[in-house]
Amino acid sequence: MECFDLESFSATARDHAVRPRHHGPLEVFDGHARVTGPCGDTMEFWLLARNGQVEKVSFITDGCGPSLACGSMAACLVEGKRVEDAAGLRQQDILEALGGLPRESEHCALLAANALKAACQDHLNHRRESQGKPSGEKRTCDTCKETDCSASQRKKEESEEEFEDRRKLQSRLCRIKRKIVVLSGKGGVGKSTVAANLAAALMLSGKRVGLLDVDIHGPSIPTMLGLERERIQGSEDGLLPIDIGGLKVMSLGFLLQNQDDAVIWRGPMKMGVIKQFLKDVVWGDLDDLIIDSPPGTGDEPLSVCQLIGQLDGAVIVTTPQKVAAVDVRKSITFCRRLGVPVLGVVENMSGFVCPKCGEVTQILPSGGGPRIAKDMNVPFLGSIPMDPKIAEAGDSGRAMFGQDSDSPMARAMDEIITQIAGPGTAETPPGEGSEGE
Repeated sequence: MECFDLESFSATARDHAVRPRHHGPLEVFDGHARVTGPCGDTMEFWLLARNGQVEKVSFITDGCGPSLACGSMAACLVEGKRVEDAAGLRQQDILEALGGLPRESEHCALLAANALKAACQDHLNHRRESQGKPSGEKRTCDTCKETDCSASQRKKEESEEEFEDRRKLQSRLCRIKRKIVVLSGKGGVGKSTVAANLAAALMLSGKRVGLLDVDIHGPSIPTMLGLERERIQGSEDGLLPIDIGGLKVMSLGFLLQNQDDAVIWRGPMKMGVIKQFLKDVVWGDLDDLIIDSPPGTGDEPLSVCQLIGQLDGAVIVTTPQKVAAVDVRKSITFCRRLGVPVLGVVENMSGFVCPKCGEVTQILPSGGGPRIAKDMNVPFLGSIPMDPKIAEAGDSGRAMFGQDSDSPMARAMDEIITQIAGPGTAETPPGEGSEGE
């Protein structure tokens, strides 16, 4: 705490920073989450609930005074409340209870709210699982009783090796509830930004999420998440994805010896590595797998659709000008021909956010996204303005987490993600990424 001037804190915030309540892990708990914030601080919450109410709650953090104060106050605010109500605690609720913090420390309240919400969701997930099926039962291709399962019977034209290969692929996929692909008609429209933020928001809401980067020639997800130096490890069960704050990430970028290496592959090789990412990676049980696909309608998105068999939806990203919006038609047509539901169109770089006053000014011609969505009879999910903080955060590897819940970008992403994932999912703002990825 020496790096902070506690004299600038309110009396309440100073008290919680110096003498944090509910500090230290619980030995017995039924909800837990660990989340890393934009400044690199990490916070963990444990909770024990009885009859749907938070009976005990505790936290730890490797952060300084502001993180301690926010974690302590968050725990105090939710003790005795219904778990569902505790999950709805907001950044502003914590700040108001503390009597305010210096503006540069307000993101610590967002970290506390996100971590607490994820712990509550973890408890709710366990409760639903225990009510829905016998303890210890795991749904796999060895226990599945559905006779129409595509992996249950060998096809006449298949060899034994092909059958086992397909069965292994399906055994991975059947443990993933939703598979969503993020597409764009052309490059540089911010597709990876939307994919990373969607995955982050779902993870922060307590869902089990994977992020798969299948952009073979230009994998940008490792850079956006600060994972450029990470390398994939193997296990007896397969390849282990990189885990960042509970989000499981896989990209070809993790397999390159040098980030400057060019991947010069034809279609069959790209199909092979995408199949490996789906079949040999130990994704485990996921609520959502977000797939960041390269621009266009070529080998990679086609391979994803063919291998998965039935995607749950596609999100198509564009920018306002006509040259980009026209390519949205091709992406929508691609989805319709392959039977992939189009969840909607996102218009990125829609206006410029002034870093001084926060006003949004239109630079590019506006309205291309909404017009194309209306013409093609698909939902328009929303517009995301350009913000210098977005590029700064993505370049520094902080794309997963947002710092300003009231920024135009955060509010826009809230609306978009709520439409994709359902009400209540995006109550905590997702992160920031590189605008042109």
